[in-house]
Amino acid sequence: MTSSDVRIVSPCGILGYGFPEESFNRAFENNQEIHGIVVDAGSTDAGPHKLGAGVAIVSRRATKKDLDIIIKNGVHREIPIVIGSAGGAGAKPHIEWTLDIIKEILAERCLTAKIAVIWSDFTQEEIIKANQEGRINPLTPNIPALTDEVIQETNNIVAQMGHEPILEALENGADIVVCGRAYDPSPFAAVGIYHGKDSGLAYHLGKILECGALCAEPGTTKDCIVGTLKEDSFTVQSLNPIRKCSPISVSAHTFYEKEHPYILHGPGIILDLSQCEFTQVSDGVVEVKNSKLIKNDQYFIKLEGARKVAYRTFVIAGVRDPILVENIEEIEELVMEQVKDYYEDIPEEDYSIHFYNYGKNGVLGSRECAPFQGHEIGVMFEVVAKTQELANSICSSVRSTFLHYGYENRKSTAGNLAFPFAPSDIEFGPVYEFSLYHLMEITESPFVIEYL
Repeated sequence: MTSSDVRIVSPCGILGYGFPEESFNRAFENNQEIHGIVVDAGSTDAGPHKLGAGVAIVSRRATKKDLDIIIKNGVHREIPIVIGSAGGAGAKPHIEWTLDIIKEILAERCLTAKIAVIWSDFTQEEIIKANQEGRINPLTPNIPALTDEVIQETNNIVAQMGHEPILEALENGADIVVCGRAYDPSPFAAVGIYHGKDSGLAYHLGKILECGALCAEPGTTKDCIVGTLKEDSFTVQSLNPIRKCSPISVSAHTFYEKEHPYILHGPGIILDLSQCEFTQVSDGVVEVKNSKLIKNDQYFIKLEGARKVAYRTFVIAGVRDPILVENIEEIEELVMEQVKDYYEDIPEEDYSIHFYNYGKNGVLGSRECAPFQGHEIGVMFEVVAKTQELANSICSSVRSTFLHYGYENRKSTAGNLAFPFAPSDIEFGPVYEFSLYHLMEITESPFVIEYL
């Protein structure tokens, strides 16, 4: 299918982040044709917990609020709606969670829609087989070798899809496409490629649109942007007049989350942006040219999987005593030693204790180079252990030891810590790690499309 100019609306950076409805509605002013409403819903920014625990990255309330605006405007206008990495991590529980919201909105709005669901899940057995066949490699050299044991302990294994299965769903007339884990630009690129546009331009536009209006000034993920694919270029423009796109803001976002300044790797592709030109064509509108896509000889998809490795308990407290503030790291070491001596019967590999001194070096830790000049510190200490009971027990001992620790020159006999909450000890629960962060070679698409 081909169209002259293809206009794609990105409501926000992540579904559920929120966006002004008036910004979204501007996309339809003057009867302008919109060819796709595409929103990314996923990220690994929050770490492996969402994937491992099978929970969403944002609230159900916020996701429904965003989807209601998108669906009520898109479905009756027959504009395809594409959701990438549904629910945050794109695994089966995240897709089911998203589908439940979509079906609820359709029923409340008395709307009908053909829904395509693209599953991106893999079983442990499939990954073990691929690993034994030598088709799986670490994404970076510092990732440990993959073993059968690690794979068996990993739940919710997904892979990032490219544009191909999304394109197939669009070709089969889907009104709403709910994708499992997707390479962030792919849902946007699929709409452009469906309408016959250059794949390099379509993928680069997807890279720009995936974060909503973050490519504008002032940038934000909580506002709407529109991209227009032309014959040999694309343009981007904010749908909120308080934000403007400039060549600097758009080119800067091209560098966002990339290991190389102008080479971007994706499923089966390399995006070469070395010859790109960014031009201000009118107030707040930037045109981009010369984005090139190169197809790889081998097709690799990125695997993501998380396994439970420990449990966490933590405490937040304030420190105001200038003597304690001045000697905080030394005293924390002494507190840790006392707790370890008390629990000498417990192997040290079964738990770890960590201190974070916010206001002094809580962000950079030992790498902090700025001299400390504050009068108070927010202290957070955590215990990560093999079981929740062990994490709770040791954290309790760290808290009580720290609270009453008799450091040199202290003038009182207690009260080292000021607690903002009661109870002070916060039981976090399971801790996950990315046990699968690998590339897997494929020769045919493993992504299954289901139509509802």
